[in-house]
Parts: sequence; structure tokens; C-alpha cells
Amino acid sequence: MMDIIPGMRASSSALTAERIRMEVTAQNIANALTRRGPDGKPYERQQVVFQSVLDKHSRGSGSSPRTGAPTQNLVVARIEKDPRPPRLVPDPAHPGLLVAEPVISIHEEMVDYIAASRAYEANLAMVRSARTLAIQTMNIGKR
Repeated sequence: MMDIIPGMRASSSALTAERIRMEVTAQNIANALTRRGPDGKPYERQQVVFQSVLDKHSRGSGSSPRTGAPTQNLVVARIEKDPRPPRLVPDPAHPGLLVAEPVISIHEEMVDYIAASRAYEANLAMVRSARTLAIQTMNIGKR
């Protein structure tokens, strides 16, 4: 018999991680032109750092009952600020004055958002397939 729960746990953790990645990317896009944040400085681009974690719990919560092998889960290790300094651009309201602007490329952020969205969709498809498989397996016993 195949145990689908560890696979669903792995996909669930990946869904959460990719959702956070999409939220951070959306926040970067929304603040791409924010020259003054609450702290008076320009917005600093943020990026998500993922970490792969082995789930070594008991047989019923993470390891495969057949092999005893731990499952691998994806988690957000941290959200860090981009180390690049803000770029200086001319202020249209005051000629000759330079203002600091965030170093955010909308194109790069959109590519990152699309990649996160597709990874989210792939993990969601896996969860749906596992659910369908489990339902069909339970229906075999009814016949």
C-alpha cells in the first residue's frame, strides 16, 4: 500500500512557502516607486530564502512506513532585504536634486511572481491528484 500523506505534507509546506514568495513579490511590485517609507528611507526590496527540512518524526507523521525514510519539506528560512543600495535619480520637481529610489525591476519581479505561481499550481495539482487517488482507493473497498 502506498502512503500518500508524507507527499501531501511536502506539497502543503511548498504551497505555504510559494504563497509567501508571491506575497513578498507583490509587495515589491507595489512599492517599486516608494521613495519614502515610514522610516523616511526608500523601500528596500525583499527576497525569500527557502530551506529544505527533513521531517524525521515517527512513522505516522512524516516517514514512509515502508522505507522509514524521512520526507523533505520546503519552508521559508527568512525574508531578507536586498543588499544593493538605492539608486539615485533626478527629482522632476526639483531640477538638480537627486533622490533615492528602490532598486526594483518590475520585469524581474513579474518573472519571479510567475515562477512562484506556477510552482504553487504544480503543488496544488499534486494535492488534488493525491486526494483523487485516495478517494478512488477507498471506493475500491466498497465494491
